[in-house]
Amino acid sequence: MAAFTAKDVQTLRRATGAGMLDCKRALEENDGDMEKAKQWLREKGLAGAAKRADREATQGAVSLSEVGRDAAIVELRCETDFVAKSDAFVSMAKELADSVAAKGEVAAKDAAGTIDELKTTLQENISLGQVVRYELSEGTTLGTYVHMQSGRGVNAVMVEMRGATDELAHDVAVHVAFARPLYLRREEVPEEEVAAERTTVEAISRNEGKPDAALPKIVEGRMNGWFKDRCLLEQSYAKDEKRTIADLIGSAEILRFAQVVVGG
Repeated sequence: MAAFTAKDVQTLRRATGAGMLDCKRALEENDGDMEKAKQWLREKGLAGAAKRADREATQGAVSLSEVGRDAAIVELRCETDFVAKSDAFVSMAKELADSVAAKGEVAAKDAAGTIDELKTTLQENISLGQVVRYELSEGTTLGTYVHMQSGRGVNAVMVEMRGATDELAHDVAVHVAFARPLYLRREEVPEEEVAAERTTVEAISRNEGKPDAALPKIVEGRMNGWFKDRCLLEQSYAKDEKRTIADLIGSAEILRFAQVVVGG
């Protein structure tokens, strides 16, 4: 059996929300393998769903810029909240977003020297995070939203739609900001992710003592809930949970969306 320490037990507890004794047993049952222990706890119904409390968010700021029919989101990362809120840091994030929207993603790489200068000025490790740029197709509408915190953006969204009003596109962007979907539709979810989740859900259902005859229906119901959490079109609309996003947009079409969250 692989050795593990009390610190490993604490780490597993923070990551899963399970009890100390359960975490200890999970590590024992899985030869000290942390990831297998997390999966074991989940299958036994002892862990919070996909908790990752042991992962601390990186500080920084996100900025969104539109130039004509082009738009960009840029994330600038740093070590502390104090620097993330500073005028120089926030201004740099905005300048980068403006440049990327106007000139393309290469503009972010070209700014390496300027970022290095900012490191010296603010005496902190600063780096470029996620960079996303959209060149809008003819006749489409862009919805945007930036959630602000302490004077800087921390959660930015772009949604490109066809057949939508500006208001509808904005409403969808606001929803994305808070619901955080990973995919547009379930067909986009990688097959290996679906297969792994189905295996886990089946194990959870069996460990709960569900009858074999009822398992297929139970598993399918739980898989539908899993897809609903991840796929934008299936999510309940944040402002009206009786409607899905697919219901909300009607005949309009969501072509793509992007979300950048500080530390995400």
